Amino acid sequence: MKTILIKNALIATLGAGNKLLKNHAILIEGGLIKRIGPQKSFKGRYSKVIDGSGKLAMPGFINAHMHFYSTFARGLGKAGPSRNFTEVLENLWWRLDKRLTNADSYYSALTPLIDAVRKGTTTLIDHHASPFAVKGSLRSIERAVRETGLRASLCYELSDRDGKEPAQAGLEENTEFIKYASALQDNRIRAMFGLHASFTVTDATMEEAAYRGHTLKTGFHIHAAESQADQLYAEAHYRMRVIERLEGFGILGPRSIAAHCVHINEREMEILARTHTAVVHNPQSNANNAVGIADITAMAKKGVLVGLGTDAMTVNMLEEVRAAVWLQHLKHDPSQGFGEAVYALLANNAEIACRQFKNVGILKEGFCADLILLDYRPPTPLETDNFYGHLVFGLSQSAVDTTIASGRVLMENKKLKLDLDEEEISRKSSELAKKLWNKF
Repeated sequence: MKTILIKNALIATLGAGNKLLKNHAILIEGGLIKRIGPQKSFKGRYSKVIDGSGKLAMPGFINAHMHFYSTFARGLGKAGPSRNFTEVLENLWWRLDKRLTNADSYYSALTPLIDAVRKGTTTLIDHHASPFAVKGSLRSIERAVRETGLRASLCYELSDRDGKEPAQAGLEENTEFIKYASALQDNRIRAMFGLHASFTVTDATMEEAAYRGHTLKTGFHIHAAESQADQLYAEAHYRMRVIERLEGFGILGPRSIAAHCVHINEREMEILARTHTAVVHNPQSNANNAVGIADITAMAKKGVLVGLGTDAMTVNMLEEVRAAVWLQHLKHDPSQGFGEAVYALLANNAEIACRQFKNVGILKEGFCADLILLDYRPPTPLETDNFYGHLVFGLSQSAVDTTIASGRVLMENKKLKLDLDEEEISRKSSELAKKLWNKF
């Protein structure tokens, strides 16, 4: 069985009990972390030895809310000016997703997945929409995930906004892919039951989705109170708030993700905490769409599990966590939000991912060998109790040198080790994007 030894690196285990280990080495075998121990105790022969001198080893990053399909919006100048979030959806995203084919879904996933390898992000939880090319869309994305060697949870964005047929197709695509992923049992691909948002899902569709999801014993992935418009719609049409409506249908729970939650009140936070529902904060997207700043500091105090996602703005989680810190400071004051934002990335994302995958997000014996090496020679003392400060103000500006997922080296010495032709992928992706743009 192939073995990899990583030596001479400073090791950050992460997780709730993060430890900084000096003069230790990591042994990988069969896709798992076989052993972490004092470096001098490793004297065997190994298939591969990686010298981590001048580098920090840590778990690969986890992106808890992503949209691969947004890639084809890059550089698109045909969307009209949007003054609010509803117009952003109507002028850009709902025009783009209607035109996606399964080939588009595959290529739009490949580009951010390859970039994720470069940025050290090894697990992604995606939310897909292509209302007129629903069937088989998740299998197309799965193909891209497997070709890049990463780990992903996929779902289809169920919505009534495009009529009965796309809604029914969304129910079926979620159902079939959840069954398929459950049967795989390979810990590389997982599935959730996706829904767009409360304001685009009718009671009848929500009830059917809830029934199917519970029957399949899976969680739900939904945008919740991203904009104030979502709350206003829920109050006007259902006489309740968004989180209350989702709880009524049984959408919340420890296997579910409520993305954004920018406009929730104290009672909704209490519901999320009581139901053990994960909230995923997407600060750059929220700022870009001018919807507000989610109060993750208050959520953390209420006991809500808050993770960090990018909503497709980037796959660079170190970039995202810095934005989260700055915006929490802006919302409150510079004394608040730092720890909550960093903890969301370094500990809570692992907890969220482990609700679907087995043993990810921590460097620990028996856990998945998903880890990265970053160039870093600390200019000041680096210890466990000041690691967050080094991460935000130092490591975030460092380059990822090596990315390993499931024990497979995907990048080493900043060079990709994937069996993919990036030039051809770029050419084909551009060709497909141009066709889509011409239909805009």
